[in-house]
Amino acid sequence: MHAAARLRSLLKGGEIIVAPGAPDALTARMAEQAGFPAVYMTGFGATASRLGMPDIGLLSQTEMTEQARSMTRAVTIPVIADADTGYGGPSNIQRTVREYVQAGVAAIHLEDQVAPKRCGQLAGIRLMEAEESALRLRCALAARGEDDLLVIGRTDALPAMGIEEAVRRARLYQQAGVDLVFVDGIRTIAEVEAVARAVPGPKVVSIVDGNEAAALTTVELQQLGFSVVLYAVSTLFSAVRAIGGTLEALRREGTTRSRQDAMASYAEVSEILGLPAHKAWADRFEG
Repeated sequence: MHAAARLRSLLKGGEIIVAPGAPDALTARMAEQAGFPAVYMTGFGATASRLGMPDIGLLSQTEMTEQARSMTRAVTIPVIADADTGYGGPSNIQRTVREYVQAGVAAIHLEDQVAPKRCGQLAGIRLMEAEESALRLRCALAARGEDDLLVIGRTDALPAMGIEEAVRRARLYQQAGVDLVFVDGIRTIAEVEAVARAVPGPKVVSIVDGNEAAALTTVELQQLGFSVVLYAVSTLFSAVRAIGGTLEALRREGTTRSRQDAMASYAEVSEILGLPAHKAWADRFEG
C-alpha cells in the first residue's frame, strides 16, 4: 500500500496520528523504530540540518524534495512534508506537488504566507489574501490528479491577525477541498481549544516545546477533535541540547568520559542504521 493510502487508512481509524518531526533521515528511522505511525518532515529541521540556518524561507523546492526523498527511502511509515508556500505561481505549485508525489510522501501542507516565508512561531509573518490562498490550494489539488497524496491547507493567520481570521481561513480552505486544515502558530491551551471548537472536520495541530500548549497530552488533543498532531521540533531540540553538552564536556575536560551515559554506543547506532541487514545481504552475495 502506498504511503498516502496508509495515511488515509490511519485517519479513518479514528485514533490521533502522532507524527514526530525529523530534521533528517536518521531521526525519521528512529521515529519509525520507536513505533510512531508517521513522521513529519519539518521545514525548520530541514533548514537547520542542511544549512545550519533559521527557517526563513532559505531552502529551495529542490532541496526540500531531496530531503523528502531521503526520508521516504529510510522509512516505511508515511512522511508528512512541509511544502512551504508552493515555491511560486501555479506552475511552480504544480511542479511542487508532482515532485512530492514522485518522492513518495504521504501528505504535504501549503501555507498562506507571502515570500519570503518564515517559521510560524516567529514574528513578522505576512499573509497573502485568503481567497488567493484558497485558489492556490485548488491548484495543488488539481495537480495531484488521481494520486493519493493528501493536501493540508495551513494558515499562519493566528499570530499575524488573530483567532477569528485564522478560523475563517481554515474554513475557507476546507471549502476549497483540502483533506485537512492546519492552524499554525498555536502557543496556548486556549488557542488549541478555540481552534477545536470553531473548526470542524479533520485538522492538524502542531505542538512546539516551551509553549503552554505542550502541556496537553495526545489523548487530550484527540478528545478535542484533532486528527494529526505534529511535534515538529522536539527531536531537534533534544539533539541540540545533547550535542551541546558533549561538546562542552570535551572542550572543558579534554575527554568525553563524563558523557558516556548520555551517548548511544557504536553498536546501538549501527543497529538503528540497519547495519546487520546490510551485513547479511553482503554475506549472501559476496564471494
